[in-house]
Amino acid sequence: MKFCSQCGETVGRKVPEGDNRERFVCDACDTVHYQNPRIVTGCLATWEDRVLLARRAIEPRAGYWTLPAGFLENGETPAAGAARETLEEAVAEVEIIDLYTLFSLPHISQVYCFYRATLPEPRFAAGAESTDVRLFAEHEIPWEELAFPVIRDTLQFYFQDRARGHYEMRARDLIFERRR
Repeated sequence: MKFCSQCGETVGRKVPEGDNRERFVCDACDTVHYQNPRIVTGCLATWEDRVLLARRAIEPRAGYWTLPAGFLENGETPAAGAARETLEEAVAEVEIIDLYTLFSLPHISQVYCFYRATLPEPRFAAGAESTDVRLFAEHEIPWEELAFPVIRDTLQFYFQDRARGHYEMRARDLIFERRR
């Protein structure tokens, strides 16, 4: 961050009075600019015994498979955002069941929320951020072509839970060293 969104002057990094960590603070008007984690929300959508995956058309990881997901918008619940992202990326309407996985990735300042959902009918297509969208049976999942570890983990949890006949919500902190 270089300029203040309040007055347009330059910002610097310092610990504001009464705070305990360094923030961007305007040199002129003293506005504190907080930078907080981004929330990514999406769906593990199923039709019968198959899971809906989208092949990414955008970076990062263009060409790799993912669950339809993206950044939460202001004024939106995570579940509504998950349904919206599935519609945008896979042109698929879903019925949300429940929050299924929650991953905190502090090294990239993101929190991922995946919801279990069902497709009322197997209608889907590639959206603007996808090159392909398909339904996969468990044995067809392209494990080596999954875009992110949180996608792999969510799918593994799902297939384990499905085999047991009981789905449980999981929360994990994934601690990695930040790449430079």
